[in-house]
Amino acid sequence: MHRISKWFNNMKIRTKLFLSLVLVVIVPVLIVGLFLTAQFREKVLDEAVAQSLNNVDRIKQRTSQLLAVPIDVANTLYDDQLRRIANTSFANSVDVFRAYRDYTGIKSAKNLHKEIRSIRFYMDNPTLLNNWEFMKPNTSTQAAYWYKEAQDSPMALWYYFDEETNPGDKYLNLVRRIDFLEYRTSGILVISLNRSELTSILMNEPYDTMIIDENNHIVASTCSADEGLALSDVNVGMTLDGFKDGTYDTRVDGKQSKVVVESITPDLSRNGLRIVSVIGIEGIVKDANRIGMLGLMIMLFSFIVAILLISFVSKLLSNRMLQLSREMNKVASGNLNVALQLDGNDEVGQLARQFNGMMHSIRDLMEEVRESNEQQNLLKIKQKEIKLRMMASQINPHFLFNALESIRMKAHMNKQTEIAQTVKLLGTLMRKNLEIGGSSIKLDDEIEIVRCYLEIQRFRFGDRLAFELDIDPRSLHVRVPPLIVQPLVENAVVHGLESKEEGGCVVIRTTMSKDRKTLIIEISDNGEGMTEERLEQLMESLDDMEDREGYRIGMRNVHQRLKLTYGELYALSLESTPDEGTQIRMTLPAGREEW
Repeated sequence: MHRISKWFNNMKIRTKLFLSLVLVVIVPVLIVGLFLTAQFREKVLDEAVAQSLNNVDRIKQRTSQLLAVPIDVANTLYDDQLRRIANTSFANSVDVFRAYRDYTGIKSAKNLHKEIRSIRFYMDNPTLLNNWEFMKPNTSTQAAYWYKEAQDSPMALWYYFDEETNPGDKYLNLVRRIDFLEYRTSGILVISLNRSELTSILMNEPYDTMIIDENNHIVASTCSADEGLALSDVNVGMTLDGFKDGTYDTRVDGKQSKVVVESITPDLSRNGLRIVSVIGIEGIVKDANRIGMLGLMIMLFSFIVAILLISFVSKLLSNRMLQLSREMNKVASGNLNVALQLDGNDEVGQLARQFNGMMHSIRDLMEEVRESNEQQNLLKIKQKEIKLRMMASQINPHFLFNALESIRMKAHMNKQTEIAQTVKLLGTLMRKNLEIGGSSIKLDDEIEIVRCYLEIQRFRFGDRLAFELDIDPRSLHVRVPPLIVQPLVENAVVHGLESKEEGGCVVIRTTMSKDRKTLIIEISDNGEGMTEERLEQLMESLDDMEDREGYRIGMRNVHQRLKLTYGELYALSLESTPDEGTQIRMTLPAGREEW
């Protein structure tokens, strides 16, 4: 951020204004415009796909209704009369003609249903005659893929192939095997649909739509020239082998398009048809693109107007700022008697007036500084005198230690061994307290301070006080904050044992965990203890930053220092029973040890 600010401050005002225009106006407006255009395009395209899906669903319903007709007809034709004609060995042609004349099932079905163009029944019966309704399959028919497929499946099949009665014309056909179980024979029924019926379903479709069979042959299409072609022969740009129903992105005639695929599988049929609708994206989003281009032209015009306006404003600002700069250069050269004349109440005009006021104040301050220098010189002389007096009044700590040592030697020479030892301990205690200067000391030094303090107190209390130091040798080199044990021991002596007439004892115990990562310090006494209410008040006061009369300030000081030093790794517990004593337990992280 510092580099960016420095780079921006080095620009001229005109450049800053242009950059601000681009970053604050042009870029956001351009991003919003592109985003809205893209959203509009996407919305239009989604609506087109939704419309296409609705159209495909409508086509699917109408096609399913159309395909149900030949299925019903096939079920109707399967009767006893057809069974007798197909399986009778006729003696002569006359008997065949009579049987054909008496059979009206196929003619009635064709007359009843305009959707059906022709019905043919193929039967391998040598006595039958071909009359375009009953036919004996020839070699080419038996080799046709649809004939073989029908012989292998009892279900209805849908294929698009040439009609034998009118070679060259292809129609959608229902092909179904008819089984005569009592004769152990079968025939192939072929029902052709009128092409116009399929084509009428696709009339008035807004998008290119096709109906294809499973071999990707176009059965019907909104473009009549595509009927009868394979899907690969038209410019769809994809085949549907392996594609499931859904919407796909592809290219048609080199243009980006969306293709909607929907399958139709009639009842009792092994295969079916598929509906393919091609949506040209370019034509759909043409209006969105036109609106986006119009918005871009408007933004370009606004940008040009903004540039002209910024150029005019920046020129006015630059001229006034240059005048201010020239006057400031005069000040820099030492001329303090300058006055800037700039009209206007804008920021530059205010800056000019503030500049004039500043120069007036500088001239006044220069005079005040000259007068105050003399006073400063007098003050410095007086401060040196005060400093010398303060240094002379300081007491040298070594004088105090030497005096204590002289007292100790005098008592020792007078055979006052106990007094001499006590004075020695007092000197040691004072020396160690004065030597504490760092943020941590070894626990060994802290215990030594505690021992000196207890020895001095034992001299004071005599047999009323005893103490025990149970120190884990592994803990002696652990570094801890200074004076965290002595204040607690002092509390135990002063508050716990001072009123006890005899048998008072203080125990200090340290323990290291097995992994040497945790140090436990315990201070216990057998003094007067505390009530549960008093104990709760003491625990609540430990985190109070204000000193309160009647509460143990030393313990609160130790607790707050340890909490600031170790945070959540530090723990304190306090147990006390009236007339039995108090136990304090501190848990500290051992940290690094110095061996």
